[in-house]
Amino acid sequence: MAGGTEFRLSPKAFHAALEQASAAAGGRHIRLGGGVSIIRQYLRAALIDELHLAIRPVLLGSGEHLLNDIDMRAFGL
Repeated sequence: MAGGTEFRLSPKAFHAALEQASAAAGGRHIRLGGGVSIIRQYLRAALIDELHLAIRPVLLGSGEHLLNDIDMRAFGL
């Protein structure tokens, strides 16, 4: 990002990456971007406060389901 800091997240060390990002942000919001597996790990660990989804139709093929195996009742949904 122009003028900012970029972190590459490891699926095995997402808690450490979040701590580093929090320290670098200096109290500002942290935005997480990534594939389904990374986002799902943060959801399962209840580390996401707000979620904005950009949805587009898929014409061919298949992919990973974002909310597969996520306990929505645990989030109050």
